[in-house]
Amino acid sequence: MAIKKKAAKKAPAKKSAVKKRAVKKSVVKKAAGKKTAGKKTAAKKSAVKKSPARKSAAKKTARRKTAAKKSGTRKYSAGASKSVEREIKAMKKGQLKSGRSGKKVTSRKQAIAIGLSEARKRGARVPALRSR
Repeated sequence: MAIKKKAAKKAPAKKSAVKKRAVKKSVVKKAAGKKTAGKKTAAKKSAVKKSPARKSAAKKTARRKTAAKKSGTRKYSAGASKSVEREIKAMKKGQLKSGRSGKKVTSRKQAIAIGLSEARKRGARVPALRSR
């Protein structure tokens, strides 16, 4: 029985030593973190000050490009917009049904998607579907 008591007494001593080491490591990490935090903010501030001049020039050129595009052609043809309009009216009346299940369409977005899909089938000018 005396052996068991000695083993029991030694185990708590090891735990306290381990705790002390862990505390020392955490203190060292915190101190290191504080030093680097100051450097990061200084670097960010200098980067933020320099960038607005560059962005404004980039914005101006982007605006010119979009203005040139807008004056060109429409993204969706008139036929496509009419097919979408027709599908939305059918949805509001409760006559629009989905393809596979045959359930009523209640979502405006889904009605627009159906209209655009039908316009694509007819060959109207509609942007291609996005890949998933």
